[in-house]
Amino acid sequence: MTRFSRFHRITALCSVFFLLVPLAAQAMSAAQLLPVQNSTIVSRGDFLRAAVKALQFDVNDTDDVDLSQYPRVSRGYQPYVAVAHERGALRMFGDNLQLGRGISRGEAVQLVRVLGDFEAVSPSSNYRDVRRGTAAEGAVGAAVEEGWLTPLRDDLFGVNRLLQPRDAVQFIAALLGEEAPVVREERENQVQKITIDLETQPATSAFPKGAILQTLWQLIERTYLYQDRVDEEDLAYDAAEAIMKSLDDPYTVFMRPTQSQQFQTQIQGSVTGIGAQVEYKNEILTIVTPLRGSPAEAAGLQPGDKILEVNGEPVTGIGFGEAVEKVRGPKGSSVDLTIDRDGVRFEKTVRRDVITVPEIEITWQEEVAVVKLLQFGSLTDTKLRPEMEKVQQQNPKGVVLDLRNNPGGLLHAASIVVSNFVKQGSPVAQVKAINNERIEYTEDGPTIDLDVPVVVLINAGSASASEIVAGALQDLDRVTVIGEQSFGKGTVQQVLQFNDNSAVKMTVAEWLTPDGRKIDGIGVQPDIEVPTDDRDSQMSRALELLRTRR
Repeated sequence: MTRFSRFHRITALCSVFFLLVPLAAQAMSAAQLLPVQNSTIVSRGDFLRAAVKALQFDVNDTDDVDLSQYPRVSRGYQPYVAVAHERGALRMFGDNLQLGRGISRGEAVQLVRVLGDFEAVSPSSNYRDVRRGTAAEGAVGAAVEEGWLTPLRDDLFGVNRLLQPRDAVQFIAALLGEEAPVVREERENQVQKITIDLETQPATSAFPKGAILQTLWQLIERTYLYQDRVDEEDLAYDAAEAIMKSLDDPYTVFMRPTQSQQFQTQIQGSVTGIGAQVEYKNEILTIVTPLRGSPAEAAGLQPGDKILEVNGEPVTGIGFGEAVEKVRGPKGSSVDLTIDRDGVRFEKTVRRDVITVPEIEITWQEEVAVVKLLQFGSLTDTKLRPEMEKVQQQNPKGVVLDLRNNPGGLLHAASIVVSNFVKQGSPVAQVKAINNERIEYTEDGPTIDLDVPVVVLINAGSASASEIVAGALQDLDRVTVIGEQSFGKGTVQQVLQFNDNSAVKMTVAEWLTPDGRKIDGIGVQPDIEVPTDDRDSQMSRALELLRTRR
């Protein structure tokens, strides 16, 4: 039987499943505790269970252990998590254990050292991936001394590499004091296999020139002189980044684990760095909008500004992920940016910070509710409708939906926003993928009475999901759109997260308005055009219009 790990869904319906093989229960040999003959990864949960059994802890009296701090621990793992929790072996994972995720070599040795109360040992060799004075150092030393794992090289232990099945069996065998069984696996099958389940996924074809790539890797492994320069993880990530970059799509990128984590943190409502939503247009990092209250806004950065250099180093043409990483940095540090604005080149120094994006701001201008959405993240997806119900309870004379400088976000959140103003089952967008077309409809009824007039404000910083909302409400003749032509991002991206926490964000569809209007590269044209100015004439015009409507 195959057990599936969690899946991650961002902007389009998708499922990503990682093939795992469950452990055989109750037997006390390494092969039975951790059967990996045909498995592709060793998950945190399976390794934890095998380690607890190998160390012969009693798991029968764990019902009273409070595991409420850990979300989504399946029943089968609960007694083993309880044992590890009581022994303080789970602290490195935080509260979200992610038991279906692959476990790294470093995580495995730290888990077992604390779980079994083994003495921390200073390694006899200097491993360049093991920082001195850390918990990992003592665990790595113990692992080498106890024979749990073999370092990858004399100067590299491999703390950040995923624990391979045969190494995991060796590890458990060492804990049991038995000789490690032979795990037969072909070299070509050591690559982690990922099954992507899309409703219309065509049959998988062979990778173009795959034999050449495999041969190159074998040559590097067997004959390349400077082996100390070879970092397998970096090599694989470099190749993945190059593949996605070759598609020449600024919205399709491979994200290393750190980049992926930052992306998902932003979707959850916070960003680290200068606080600007950016896109990679024509191989140039381009600001879509600075976030409200961010260092970028304070420095005067504007939508459309192109970042050419970071601290004097060119960042054009180096790839989206790498360019963003150079702009980001620790809280409190400063970064010097070379900006191109409409052909004029100048310098800006921005002090980095951590910015929490509130997403929803509701204020009142007399009897008019002003609903400002700063991005379409998880808060908009789950919190907006209750807030709009409160607005309706106060009998507004009108509503201003302010989407200016909103860079977008979740597709489902856009549908939630539209649902507040139209009948249930109203069309939101036409979504055209490579093998199918569908129409996104609202799933809920309106929270705002249909006779309450609504104005939507947009500008050049309104992108993606903002344009879906403005375009849909405009086509449905429910609102008056005021402001400037929007950014023009009319494609849907899907995020697939791999078990090492890296991810790929890929364009999978284009969306059109309910009437079939194309947005990508064009944007939404306002019904009443009002340019941006220091007096906020756009808001003034919206309030004037609503106050005279009833």
